[in-house]
Amino acid sequence: MIVPDPKVARTLLTRYATLKIAQAERETPQAARELQDVTYTLCVLMGTPDVREAVAAADALLESAAATPAADAGHAGNGLSLAV
Repeated sequence: MIVPDPKVARTLLTRYATLKIAQAERETPQAARELQDVTYTLCVLMGTPDVREAVAAADALLESAAATPAADAGHAGNGLSLAV
């Protein structure tokens, strides 16, 4: 199973939350389209058909990533991947 990059998941969760707030404050067609795109991307990234499941899976991924030291994840101490 391919594990999504936690940084990408964090970025999508942040964008999703920002757009949900923007839509709640003032609905706009542009924000609605962006929200739909981010929702779709988050669901695909997390391998779920439902945004609530995707958010929960992304949260779990971020919790897991925070609990795992960078050295165990195949990274050097500088946060860069050792993969070529």
